[in-house]
Amino acid sequence: MRTLADEFIKIYESSDPASIFCYSPGIARLASGRLVVTMDIGGPGVHGPCGKIFTSDDRGKSWTHRGDFPFVHARPFVAGRSLYVLGHDGDLMVIRSDNEGEDWTEPAVLTRGEQWHQAPCNVHYANESVYLVMEKHLYHKIEVWGVGELAPILMRGRTDADLTRTENWTFASELAFCDAVPAEKLNYFGVPFFHADPQRYIDIAPGRGCAPAGWLETNVVQFTDPDHYWHDPRGRTFHLWMRTHTGGSGYAAIAKVVEQDDGSMITMLENVPSGKQVVFVPCPGGQMKFHMIYDEVSRLYWLLSTQPTDSMTRAERLPADRYNLPNNERSRLQLHYSRNCIDWCFAGLVAAGPSARHSRHYASMVVDGEDLHILSRSGDEQAFSAHNGNFISFHTVANFRELVY
Repeated sequence: MRTLADEFIKIYESSDPASIFCYSPGIARLASGRLVVTMDIGGPGVHGPCGKIFTSDDRGKSWTHRGDFPFVHARPFVAGRSLYVLGHDGDLMVIRSDNEGEDWTEPAVLTRGEQWHQAPCNVHYANESVYLVMEKHLYHKIEVWGVGELAPILMRGRTDADLTRTENWTFASELAFCDAVPAEKLNYFGVPFFHADPQRYIDIAPGRGCAPAGWLETNVVQFTDPDHYWHDPRGRTFHLWMRTHTGGSGYAAIAKVVEQDDGSMITMLENVPSGKQVVFVPCPGGQMKFHMIYDEVSRLYWLLSTQPTDSMTRAERLPADRYNLPNNERSRLQLHYSRNCIDWCFAGLVAAGPSARHSRHYASMVVDGEDLHILSRSGDEQAFSAHNGNFISFHTVANFRELVY
């Protein structure tokens, strides 16, 4: 199979791959056509949070570094006449530009004394507002990677407001995975695949540990098709599509947020027609951070995700260059489309590294006319690991709507 966009341009490359790692690629397109990219660096060679901003006026052929910011897990987005970058350094932080990313305000802190998480997932526009999700740590009871305690919080801000001010955001109610999903009662799905302890790692094989089950890295979608079972004719329901951390592959976790008459937003689980609650749904690559967009032209949802190829290999038999658990492959980016976010059609393999260490993962995307621009957290033979890559790569899938069949 021919890959759709294996060739790439490096936007940023680590000067020391052994100690400086490249993370969190996010991308937005302005009305002028300018592309805006954000990312952050981490690792033992980095002292304190460090995010970076780049812009391109030639559809990604060349890039200009526009500045740095002191937080991580950020994404750029447009609201009204302003461009924003929202992320966190524990608390939520945001900066604004009123000249297409050339100059920026000082960072504004939106919360106080809280711990947040996310990745550069999608941004949704409706009701003259922008909607996006950040994730809040609620309990701090889990001793390790606490995705079981994360609550995906849908945030709403009017596009004509100053979104560097806390009072101009509305936050949905909190629902953590550990409260919504009683893992000890699940059966028949094989969820979780490995883990049985709700507070600590389980060693599946030497050097390969599994944290408690959870959800994370949340996208937000709306169903506008009146024939969809989950369509809300009032336009007040938003669905959250999340990466599942369970040791398995091929499904996402979902919840929904319903806007109330007073403007508040309530987070809850969804139901199917039988009355049963649904949390896990089919999603190619749902075991890793994915990115979803709705394309108004094709009237399709597009899914950019990581393709697993051997998640059933015993952990102790994995090659040394495979990162962590069997389902944690990170070298192949795939593209799917769907009418309903449940039934996905394979559109193509976007890019593939030649080995497990050559990562192409944690990607973001944006539509630019007939093309789809993709930003990947990537690595090569110099990378510390498949997780800790050494560059951010920019790819373009030309005429992406022609992939529909």
